Amino acid sequence: MEKSSNTRVVVVGNGMVGYKLCEKLLAKSGGVGFDLIVFGEEPRPAYDRVHLSGFFAGKTAEDLTMAPASWYAENGVTLHLSDPVVDIDRAAKTVRSHHGLVEQYDYLVLATGSGAFVPPIPGVEKDGVFVYRTIEDLEMMRDYARNGGSRNGGSRWARKGAVIGGGLLGLEAAKALLDLGLE
Repeated sequence: MEKSSNTRVVVVGNGMVGYKLCEKLLAKSGGVGFDLIVFGEEPRPAYDRVHLSGFFAGKTAEDLTMAPASWYAENGVTLHLSDPVVDIDRAAKTVRSHHGLVEQYDYLVLATGSGAFVPPIPGVEKDGVFVYRTIEDLEMMRDYARNGGSRNGGSRWARKGAVIGGGLLGLEAAKALLDLGLE
């Protein structure tokens, strides 16, 4: 852990909010005076989660990306993907990641977003039950639908789907099922 004279800002979460914070902080500061360190749980840079249904209409993960990994490097932002923060030591002002990285901070921003609530009802543990939150979730849904409702492969598409939840992502999930050709 190398100490610099810059103000160290650690951002926990590399979703839309974490990315926008970095973008705005860099724009206001001209990239001077800050060391920005970002930890993200997902394997890819921030993407537009609000328009995930576009994935089923032909958009790629890259189309939904808010900025490629190169943007972070070009702007001096240290980006740790697939490495969520697992411990915060407020007294020492450090965070520790899943992979054991320890970073000191002057300011800590928690931009972790929300998790998908799965109601505790019988059947949620079965094959074919998915949350609708990440590109990886969508890839699993697409593959499952194409394989006839079997994760082990099948010869036909799944025919029916159901959505629990009517919020924004619930409506997006319903649109995704329609785009996949499911009833």
